[in-house]
Amino acid sequence: MTDNANGAGDTVRQRGLAKMAEVYGTEFQEYPGDHFAMTADHLFANVWSRPGLSVRDRRLLLLGALTAQGLMDTAGIQIGAALRNGELTEEQLHEIALFLCHYVGWPNGTKLDLLVGTIVAQQKKAARAAADKPETA
Repeated sequence: MTDNANGAGDTVRQRGLAKMAEVYGTEFQEYPGDHFAMTADHLFANVWSRPGLSVRDRRLLLLGALTAQGLMDTAGIQIGAALRNGELTEEQLHEIALFLCHYVGWPNGTKLDLLVGTIVAQQKKAARAAADKPETA
């Protein structure tokens, strides 16, 4: 599907894949099926790409909504992406968890706080391993 609304002749799929890469800090490839098509073509090419809110703003809203629903697996994906993209610091993520405790319930806010600690530790461990790995030519 071609969409010339942005003047560049990009396809909706290309825009969606580019926005997904921006949001998650990693490249995405094409996957078969309607679910992926709707995710890339609608959610990312249209919804995440709308003007008015930054990716960081949308991520903050999403973290609140996910935490309220107790969806920690998906919240973990957002935490990792926020850290990789430099949108939120470890301290800010812990502050978000504490704040959310008061609005979405102490158990879910606490789970988010623990998840932040786990993901930060995983990313630090991965960074140390990458730094210790000898470069090959």
